[in-house]
Amino acid sequence: MTSAIKCGCAEFDATYQQFRLWRSLPDDKTDGRHAEVEIKECVTCGKLWLRYAVEYPAFSYSGRWARGEITPELAAVIEPEEAADFLAKRPSIIYGGSFYGGVVSEKSGPLYWG
Repeated sequence: MTSAIKCGCAEFDATYQQFRLWRSLPDDKTDGRHAEVEIKECVTCGKLWLRYAVEYPAFSYSGRWARGEITPELAAVIEPEEAADFLAKRPSIIYGGSFYGGVVSEKSGPLYWG
C-alpha cells in the first residue's frame, strides 16, 4: 500500500519561499478592490496555486489573502475578474491575513473581500 505524501505548499504555514511566480495578472478592480492576482508554482512539487490578495491602506487590519489549487490549463487563461469567484467555488482554499487576526485557515465557499 502506498501513501500520498502531502507537499508543504498545501500547508497553512507555507511561506513565500515555497512558491515562484508562474503568471502575474492585472489587478482585479471589481468593486474598487484592486486585488493582486497571481498564479504561483510550488518549487517542490510544481502544483499551481491562484493567489488573491486585498488590502485597504486606509483601514488597519484589512489585509486578506487566499490561495487555491488551479490547473495549468485554467491558470493560463483565467482573468483577474474571475479569480474571487474561482476561489469561492473550490472545495478547499487556504486563507489568512491581518483581517483574520493573522490566523491562517482552510474553508470552502466565498470570502468577504470588502
